[in-house]
Amino acid sequence: MTWHPIGDISDIPLRGARCVKTPQGKIAVFRTAENEVFAIEDHCPHKGGPLSQGIVHAKAVTCPLHNWAISLETGKALGADEGAVRTIPVRIDGGVLFIALESLLIAAE
Repeated sequence: MTWHPIGDISDIPLRGARCVKTPQGKIAVFRTAENEVFAIEDHCPHKGGPLSQGIVHAKAVTCPLHNWAISLETGKALGADEGAVRTIPVRIDGGVLFIALESLLIAAE
């Protein structure tokens, strides 16, 4: 697994998100109120809404288009909704955020 730096944890406010463009698509990186960090694909499995623009609550994000809740831990839709997005491994080292990608090419949005 190759880890790529994407910025500092302080770049993402508590209960906020940032989007990172990668060759595999856009990745949404979230920081919860408990200071945990998760990364998932930045599109809702329902209609492709930008999850990075959703509301973060507990360990989930609510899509801004149709209010689907997506687990940040598993990438699966919560409640009665069905579907999932890919989760991306993320880690913090000395305040720097890293995501694991297959390619070396990434660019912050």
